[in-house]
Amino acid sequence: MRKERFISRDALNEWAARLAGDGARVVAPSATSDGAVEYRSADAGRPLHLDLDAVLARRSLKEFFLPPTETLFSWVRRKDGVGLEPAPTSFPRTVIIGAAPCDAAALPIVDKVMDWDYHDELWFGRRDAATIVTLACPGCDASGFCTAVGLGPDSAAGADVLLTPAGAGFVAAPVTPKGEALLAAHTQAFAPAPGEAVDEARCFQSAARERASRNLQFDAGAARGWLDAHFEHDVWRGMALRCHGCGACAALCPTCHCFDIVDEPEGLNSGARRRNWDTCQSGKFTMHASGHNPRAEQNSRFRQRVLHKFAIYPARFGAVLCTGCGRCARACPAGMDLPEILGRIARLAAGGGAERDRT
Repeated sequence: MRKERFISRDALNEWAARLAGDGARVVAPSATSDGAVEYRSADAGRPLHLDLDAVLARRSLKEFFLPPTETLFSWVRRKDGVGLEPAPTSFPRTVIIGAAPCDAAALPIVDKVMDWDYHDELWFGRRDAATIVTLACPGCDASGFCTAVGLGPDSAAGADVLLTPAGAGFVAAPVTPKGEALLAAHTQAFAPAPGEAVDEARCFQSAARERASRNLQFDAGAARGWLDAHFEHDVWRGMALRCHGCGACAALCPTCHCFDIVDEPEGLNSGARRRNWDTCQSGKFTMHASGHNPRAEQNSRFRQRVLHKFAIYPARFGAVLCTGCGRCARACPAGMDLPEILGRIARLAAGGGAERDRT
């Protein structure tokens, strides 16, 4: 029996509204006042119209699982000592509809570090509460390179249900038991998918993969070998000349997860310990209390970003720390284009590292 289901565009909006009315937190791409598209949340008191024609939301899903700032615990000093109040680790039921495959694929990648030497209860509390319905991408602009990192515009990694455009609606394919349960609970919205709709969805996926694969041909294994062997190569200084160290790339990246932890007083006798986003591109990220900074120059910080994604993280966790979404290239004020940079590294790897910096 075919598992694929079908839902029309109108029915999808009605289904999202029904979920919110039933008490779920619904997150979906939605147009903003400045004409961009962002993931926004809705509930019974704040309806949301899904924008499923957008190729990619401006910011990734990351902030719904790792907020830019969050309280880890609060403290109050009393006469009999200090009382601690930990942050709650259970979260409301959330259904994310229309997530980009490159955003959903980032979540199981970051899971690895969040459950490495410490099980991050806040991260996994949000993960457990969320069901993710992704929407296959038609193939982005030249900045997207998902196929080069082992994914694709129709990747089901990190998804519970994958939607693919077909005619006047979408074919819905369950990916996980959580996704199967979601579709089974809403059979009034999801009808059995006609064979012609399934065929149309497969054609959409094939064409999208072909478009995305044109942007970058990249052998991650060969690149990692070259990166491991060329830490001091001249190419790093030339590549980093344009980098401002602003951190826009890390803020928009679905897989960047660096953070700082600070204790913030709130009056004389109370305060909170908070986790805040940080980035290795900041000049103070590795600053020691002594004043020494092992990455004092921007070229070393830029090198760290590339090495972390394509050599350090793969060595530790067996996964590339990148989903090829291309947001970093689109947002960089200096025009730092990661597909261009990775293409150059691929050429260096293929040539045995003989190429010298020509910047």
